[in-house]
Amino acid sequence: MFFLQSSTNPGFINLLFFGSIFLIMYFFFLRPQVKKQKAQTKFETEMGKGDEVVTSSGIIGKISKIENGIVYLQIDQKTFIKVLKGAISKEMTANLNQASTESK
Repeated sequence: MFFLQSSTNPGFINLLFFGSIFLIMYFFFLRPQVKKQKAQTKFETEMGKGDEVVTSSGIIGKISKIENGIVYLQIDQKTFIKVLKGAISKEMTANLNQASTESK
């Protein structure tokens, strides 16, 4: 009994399979992470005095000053804390302004 064999090289099929797995991993895992990191870096460079921000631990405050990678947050009238610039997770000024206009 003779079996018909395909004329393509099985090594090429394996290479194609692993290449497609790599592309899937890149587009579903690596690329979104890189985009998120770029957005975070851009956000850190554009931070400024007066911005309402949220730290990675959930503290909401207003930036009073930034120096040498340390951000001074005002969290109440006379209460200030120091956090690292990398610990600021997102900006809330636009979100708070949008919420106040929607509630009116």
